[in-house]
Amino acid sequence: MAVSAEYKEFVAEQLERLGPVRMRGMFGGAGVYLDDLMFGLIFEETLYFKVDDTNRADFEGEGMEPFTYEMRNGKTGALHYYEVPERLYDDPDELVQWARKSLAVMRAARSAKLAKAARTASRKKPAAKRARKKTPKE
Repeated sequence: MAVSAEYKEFVAEQLERLGPVRMRGMFGGAGVYLDDLMFGLIFEETLYFKVDDTNRADFEGEGMEPFTYEMRNGKTGALHYYEVPERLYDDPDELVQWARKSLAVMRAARSAKLAKAARTASRKKPAAKRARKKTPKE
């Protein structure tokens, strides 16, 4: 079931204090983005925020669970997105605080990914230089 336009609009209104939040359709749901970072997920009219060790306890303390899906092999997979407590829809300021924590998770993940890519690139450069040195001169 696709996410309704009304629900996406509701979520965008709730999060408007963050900035220009946008939705992008994906696999019958929608990704929730700010500054090209997907910090949220909507599936079947339910909002999920990205978690890691810095904010997972907030969600688990409210009894929330991760987004799960059935894989082709019949097993259940889980993503690092947890359902947002329904009570937060009545307190948009607190909802935005939770969203900011999820954005921080995504920013940290992006920084770690960029740092890893830089380390990998720096290791490859010396190998490329050695290969050029071995090339016979004409």
